[in-house]
Amino acid sequence: MTARVLVVDDILANIKLLEARLQAEYFEVLTATSGAEALEICDHEQADVILLDVMMPGMDGFEVCRRLKANRKTQHIPVVMVTALDQVSDRVQGLQAGADDFLTKPVDEIALITRVRNLARVKTLNDEMIMRAASGQSMALDGDDEVKVSDSGRGGKILMVDDDARSAPRLAQTLSQDHEIMIQPDLQAALLQATEGDYDVIMVSLGLKNADGLRLCSQIRSIERTRHLPIVLMVDPGDEARLMRGLDMGINDYLIRPIDRNEVQARVRTQIKRKRFSQSLRSQIEKRVELAVVDPLTGLNNRRFLESHMGSQVREALERGKPMSLLIIDIDHFKHVNDTYGHDAGDMVLKEFGARLRHNTRGIDLACRYGGEEFVVVMPDTDLGRARQVAERLRACIESEPFKTSHAGGYIDLTASVGVSCLENTEDTAATILKRADLALYAAKRAGRNRVEADAA
Repeated sequence: MTARVLVVDDILANIKLLEARLQAEYFEVLTATSGAEALEICDHEQADVILLDVMMPGMDGFEVCRRLKANRKTQHIPVVMVTALDQVSDRVQGLQAGADDFLTKPVDEIALITRVRNLARVKTLNDEMIMRAASGQSMALDGDDEVKVSDSGRGGKILMVDDDARSAPRLAQTLSQDHEIMIQPDLQAALLQATEGDYDVIMVSLGLKNADGLRLCSQIRSIERTRHLPIVLMVDPGDEARLMRGLDMGINDYLIRPIDRNEVQARVRTQIKRKRFSQSLRSQIEKRVELAVVDPLTGLNNRRFLESHMGSQVREALERGKPMSLLIIDIDHFKHVNDTYGHDAGDMVLKEFGARLRHNTRGIDLACRYGGEEFVVVMPDTDLGRARQVAERLRACIESEPFKTSHAGGYIDLTASVGVSCLENTEDTAATILKRADLALYAAKRAGRNRVEADAA
């Protein structure tokens, strides 16, 4: 994949070296020689990853990172701190400033390319979800519900896969100050727990005595339920080759043993915050998609959903040589309900009508509010005779029990008229079947209402 990388360093030779390495892998590279210039570029240009030198005159890398993460426009850009100082305190300070990762000078080329690719992939996925959420908001589907971007990263649930009887409990004790920790030394049991438990992070040791931690990581990434679960590797010095393989398969972060307690706390909090943000985005998107295709009053699918799905149901029925029928149901004299008892009473009637419709149709049937007081039911694998029976049952269900409302009397007696049509030949479309059902509905109304009429064509 390609991405736009901003390299920030006050030494031109360092910029040229990183620029050459990145361009050789077909990354587009922007450069800045100071923190102020980097902030200016980020304000006007779109960067996917920032490589940020720590030691710069004036504004150092930590301050630049803090400002980037405090700005709503740039807070989602992954930042990799590049430092000549391989000190744990520097890494912790950078993580606290919001950095996503670290590279130590001289920068290893494999680590550089792998980290940039990994973070660019994360940025692309988040950008796509942010765009979808923003598009739903602009359509006024859920405009008052804003994605939460701030989180403490505490109170997480962590699965630690490690069979070291000494180091695992110590590390768990460090993390237990802020999180719930479960230690699991067995790989198969860990996979089962990861898929069944609602974990925020899974920490996997690459030093397992009788198992391959990378195999577990691969399995977690291949299962839909755990595909987005953050994975942090715990790596022994000298095992960099397997670490690179892990990063290449989509591992989120890693810790080199011996593990500093401040660093592990900071890195785990970062992963939890990122996971919660992504979950919030997915939840927003799912909610807005649902609002786009579901009638909020009745809970049934709306006309938009019907129009986008009925065509495929007609094609499938024709391909399989199976029958398909359709009902259009209209509440008789519904305008009188609104005019006499008010729109609140009308809304209660529509909500109850939708509930009765769901109760009297199958799970495979597509029940929709077509508009106003009209409803449509699409019935796969159902011939005209069977559809008439269902329509008569629905009509009787509406007539037999009054509808509860908030007006003084408390209940309203109502009836409904139903038009029925079916798939008749290979030339039929969703529009022609709907048209025939609509004509049958008008015939039912002309004949006195509270009755079922089928298409006679």
